[in-house]
Amino acid sequence: QVQLAESGGGLVQPGGSLRLSCAASGFSFSFYAMSWYRQAPGKQRELVARFSTGGNINYADSVKGRFTISRDNARNTVYLQMNSLKPEDTAVYYCKATYSIREYWGQGTQVTVSS
Repeated sequence: QVQLAESGGGLVQPGGSLRLSCAASGFSFSFYAMSWYRQAPGKQRELVARFSTGGNINYADSVKGRFTISRDNARNTVYLQMNSLKPEDTAVYYCKATYSIREYWGQGTQVTVSS
């Protein structure tokens, strides 16, 4: 049974940091590209960062220089380190696993940036 379980969300003040984790099970993690998406209220879900199986990393322009995606294939886990958080980063953050036409989504974790 495929599972993607996000954790690490919460309430943080502007300028603060959070580290999200996504623990995967039920599929061959190392073969899958792993991504983080987010969806703010009233907005479409958008790509935040992607880590391919070949080591290529891409970020949305809005998070470049502030967010860092990493993966640990031995732990079947992908991370998103978020620094210098802004109120506009407030959203539900989802991880996604992709291999060819297969894709799996987690349930999401809420990140709220507010003073």
